[in-house]
Amino acid sequence: MKDIAEKANVSIATVSRVLNHDPTLSVGEDLKKRIFDAAELLGYKKHWEKKPKKRLRIAIVQWYTESEELNDMYYYAIRVGAEKKMKDKQHEYTRIFQKLDKKNGQKIDGIIAIGKFSEEQRKQLQQWSSTICFVDDPHSPPTSDAVVADFNQATISALAHLTEEGHTKIGTLVGEEHVFDSSEVLVDPRYERFHSYMKSKGLFETKYCYKGSFSVDSGYQMMEKAIREWKEDLPTAFFCANDPIAVGALRALRDHGIEVPGRVSIIGVNDSSVAKYVSPSLSTVRVPTELMGETAVSLLEEQLLDRRTVAKKVTLATELVIRESSGEYKW
Repeated sequence: MKDIAEKANVSIATVSRVLNHDPTLSVGEDLKKRIFDAAELLGYKKHWEKKPKKRLRIAIVQWYTESEELNDMYYYAIRVGAEKKMKDKQHEYTRIFQKLDKKNGQKIDGIIAIGKFSEEQRKQLQQWSSTICFVDDPHSPPTSDAVVADFNQATISALAHLTEEGHTKIGTLVGEEHVFDSSEVLVDPRYERFHSYMKSKGLFETKYCYKGSFSVDSGYQMMEKAIREWKEDLPTAFFCANDPIAVGALRALRDHGIEVPGRVSIIGVNDSSVAKYVSPSLSTVRVPTELMGETAVSLLEEQLLDRRTVAKKVTLATELVIRESSGEYKW
């Protein structure tokens, strides 16, 4: 700026105020032009001082064991999304599966807690760090950040599609979960919404509802039980709480020679990688699992780097994906 001031024959202070567009400075346009021309001639470039963002140390706490996670790609994909985002931002992270006593006194800035946690587990997490983002825990504390998928809308969109296709006898295959240190069964929001939606349409039948676990084997067993119980009176469609259950149900129907979708339509939830490759290809509701993990990282950054103090709960939209398993039925 000293060189510019000498060339324009003005003070350094005037150059600084002109180049910084000081609104309180009153000078003629000719003088401003002279300063800008000198700056351009001398190759002046304005450098903003940019403070590098701090590298965070984050603990990813998964409510599953490693082997359980491999059997449920939903929670695996959430973790992968979080880790990709942290690698991109050059944050450090550590993984902890299920048991919270493995933290070994590690110093961390925040926690991403994936899955469902008991009240006691939440207290343990808060003792370790007050900065937590819960992912896929509908009962997370109101004082903590949270990311969830809109399972209410996911269920409604699937059932609306089935009823629009003419189905009136619709069953559901759902899983039951409980947290690691409790035998209390967690209520699945998909089953709750199934119950309320079907009841509002005058179509709900408890006898067509089956509960097991969120696995392929359980889906097979639940569907096989329904086939044995209802024979020719089997519902014409089933809403399955996740894709593994739906895949198991498809296998059971195939093994019993029941045509899909000619006799029974199937819709799952998640849109896992296998959904488009099973036969028939699986209609499902796409859940943005990786984005759930990425969003959790962004929320922690807002708390730790931008000093946000008000808790946020982010609900991500889902999308119905229609494939062969819920096409036209002929019953």
